[in-house]
Amino acid sequence: MSEPIFSNHDDALPSDNPGAQSGAERSHAHSNRGDRSREQARHEAEMQEARGHYEELAELAGSLAHEIKNPLSIIHMNIDLLSEDLMEIDSPSSRRCQSRVDMVRNQCERMEGLLRDFLRFARLRHIDLVPGSLNDQVQQVLDAYQAQADSQDVELQRYLDPDLPSIRLHSDALQSALMNLVKNALEAMPDGGQLWARTYSTRGGVNLDLIDTGTGVDDNTVLHMFEPFYSTKDGGSGLGLPTARKIIEAHGARITVQSETGRGTKFSLQFPVPARLG
Repeated sequence: MSEPIFSNHDDALPSDNPGAQSGAERSHAHSNRGDRSREQARHEAEMQEARGHYEELAELAGSLAHEIKNPLSIIHMNIDLLSEDLMEIDSPSSRRCQSRVDMVRNQCERMEGLLRDFLRFARLRHIDLVPGSLNDQVQQVLDAYQAQADSQDVELQRYLDPDLPSIRLHSDALQSALMNLVKNALEAMPDGGQLWARTYSTRGGVNLDLIDTGTGVDDNTVLHMFEPFYSTKDGGSGLGLPTARKIIEAHGARITVQSETGRGTKFSLQFPVPARLG
């Protein structure tokens, strides 16, 4: 008579006991979970260290920019005084000097603008968010640019969901980011066009689309437009869009862009809606 599979001697043989097998599997799964936990902890530690290095570097860069800004302001002020003195002297040499002074002044103003944008970008880390209406923020920004849009023959179309849930936001910071996006859209339509602003709810949160019929940009520009100091505009600092993205991400949101040369650009912002808000 053959020995039963589940005999008292099966501890000496490879076991087919499902209970014993599931125990081994549970042990293996537990080991895998432990490995994943350790890997996640290591990754979080590395990210924390990287954030620390970034914040230290940002603080250092901000301090350096501030130190440059002070003497630059003094140079600018004295250039203005020198220009006033030259205007009192009417001679060929003073006129040549005046043109050179104007060139220096223009470069001072450009550098001051660049430093101002950089300091805004470098100092932006954490912002306090409170419940608010995305529609209200969009309305205020579009109202601010209505006169410019009218002067450029740009039609502002507003499709704002009246039942839009509240989001957590910082009004000044978010309006600053939206103003940058609207400003870019208007600059892309010097000969007129349309700008649509649309808000709507999705399963994942609250969305805002800004769609213009401007000149559009190529794929390479789309790829790099959120990189600091990347700009296709003459005299641009290349910090407007990176700062806007940083503000949006500080809201727990994300921004994406689609563009086609000659047809226009679409910026999409996706904001989370906390469960306790509605």
